[in-house]
Amino acid sequence: MTEIQPLIRVLLTDDHLLVLDGLAARLATEDHIDIVGKAHNGEEALELAHQLKPDVVIMDVSMPVLSGLEAMPRFREELPDVRVLMLSMHDDREYILPLIRSGASGYVLKDVSSHELIKAIETVHQGNTYFSSGASQALFHEPESDGHPREALSKREEAVLHLIALGYANKEVARTLSISVRTVETHRYNIKQKLGIQSTAGLTKYALEHNLI
Repeated sequence: MTEIQPLIRVLLTDDHLLVLDGLAARLATEDHIDIVGKAHNGEEALELAHQLKPDVVIMDVSMPVLSGLEAMPRFREELPDVRVLMLSMHDDREYILPLIRSGASGYVLKDVSSHELIKAIETVHQGNTYFSSGASQALFHEPESDGHPREALSKREEAVLHLIALGYANKEVARTLSISVRTVETHRYNIKQKLGIQSTAGLTKYALEHNLI
């Protein structure tokens, strides 16, 4: 006997019409998925989510007006019961980690198969988290060092690294710490040299492993 799957109400959000239409067409073939609406940016997604009460919102990261990253804190505050599944072409840790920290239920790369996307929707709808293999690789298997001995960071460098790992740009770090952008750039360079880590993803992993975030 075939198990009857619960109906999942889904709101799609992407600024590319072809992507929206393609997703809607594919998901419409699934009897247990109901596409309740389409939005073109994070602001529209919030408005429609308030009206339509979807179970899951599939949302692109990079969009005009209000990006997925900017929309996530508002979803968590205004619609805490809605599960948000991020869909993106970016497989960099600096994109993924801030979204997870802000409350996204999952992160799926746009090159996944439709079967995996459906699995992701079902998983987050059940209250779990889902990361496609590419996103998991970026999160947990980034190379972090070139093998050079590490020097201790100063308290100021630790503060800068903390903000870098949270996804802050140099200007945001400078504003938060009340220092110049040039000083931030110098700290960033010194941190990389001391740790022997050249990528932002590697720095983020180091900060996670050493309880700096």
